[in-house]
Amino acid sequence: MPSPSPLQADLAAALDWWREAGVDAVFDDEAKGWLAEPVAKADAAAPTSSKPAPPVPAPPPELPKLGGPREQWPSDLATFRTWWLTEPSLDEGGLAPRVAPSGETEAELMVLVAMPEEGDRETLLSGPGGALLDGFLSAARLSPDQVYRAAVLPRHTPLADWPSLAPQGLGALLAHHVALARPKRLLALGRNILPLCGHDPAQGAQKLRSFNHEGGRVPALAEAGLERLLGNWQLRARLWQRWLDWTDGQTWDERHG
Repeated sequence: MPSPSPLQADLAAALDWWREAGVDAVFDDEAKGWLAEPVAKADAAAPTSSKPAPPVPAPPPELPKLGGPREQWPSDLATFRTWWLTEPSLDEGGLAPRVAPSGETEAELMVLVAMPEEGDRETLLSGPGGALLDGFLSAARLSPDQVYRAAVLPRHTPLADWPSLAPQGLGALLAHHVALARPKRLLALGRNILPLCGHDPAQGAQKLRSFNHEGGRVPALAEAGLERLLGNWQLRARLWQRWLDWTDGQTWDERHG
């Protein structure tokens, strides 16, 4: 049998000495919780005072509503035209003048564009886009007094912030405008108009079938804006074919003659 190491012999001798002295337990004046869970070192080292919680960020300020209080919106089309040119909350100003819509109530067709053309002054759609529209309406056998022309924005605004205009109530204002005009049909030209019609642009303009306004619904057709139509004959051909499908290939005279 191997002999114990010197260290083991020293420890055994020390323990024997304490036993002979009558000490076989460790005593302390303070009670110990032998069954308590051990305290984590991280908790023991944690500072007694914690940092204050970061302040909760304030919600972003609500954007002002276009047109002001809804109950103050004009209730007839003639008053609406004047209000469209003078109401301060409708836009933030610009170099181009505001241009009023044109036409009468209950028109056979309401043509809606995103904004006036750059050169418009007194008359809406008086430039190249308007000339293209005139040719289209002539081919459809629609006279000027059968068409109501309107723009979503009151003035030519090339850098319009469309994502912020929708939360400001531009869609509700557009619906009010359509309700006052009461057209038989609505032709919307411009992709920025679709979200204001309650339509998801990801579905494509072809999916728009009607426009819901205050207390009513009007059949609707949506296509690219006049600027894109001017530069793309394929889009013009598609618009014409979709128009024929939408109207069953009939002119206004044929449907009402």
